[in-house]
Amino acid sequence: MVRLTVEFVKLVTEIRIMKTFRILGASALFASAMALAACDSAQENAMEDQAEAIDENAEAQADAMRDQADGTAMEDSVESQADAIEAEGEATKDAMEDAADETDNNLPQ
Repeated sequence: MVRLTVEFVKLVTEIRIMKTFRILGASALFASAMALAACDSAQENAMEDQAEAIDENAEAQADAMRDQADGTAMEDSVESQADAIEAEGEATKDAMEDAADETDNNLPQ
C-alpha cells in the first residue's frame, strides 16, 4: 500500500511538471508564431506547422501518461487528465491555425 502511494505521488508530480512545461512551451511558441505571422503566407505556414507540433506534443505527453498509468489504480484518473491534455493541445492548434489564416487574409492582394 505504501509503495502504491509513493508511486501515485511520483506520477502526480511528474504530471504536474509536464503540464507546467507544456503550457509554458505552448505559450512561448504561440507568442513567437504570432510575431512571425505578420508578413506573408510562408509565415502563415510556419505558424501552422508550430500549431501542429504543439498538438502532436500534447498527444505524445498524453500517451506517455497513459503508458505510465496502465494497469495501476490511477489508470482512470490519468486517462481523464490525458484526455484533457489532448483537448487543450487541439484547442491551441485550432486557435493558432485560425490566427494564421487571419493574418494571411489581412495581407494586401
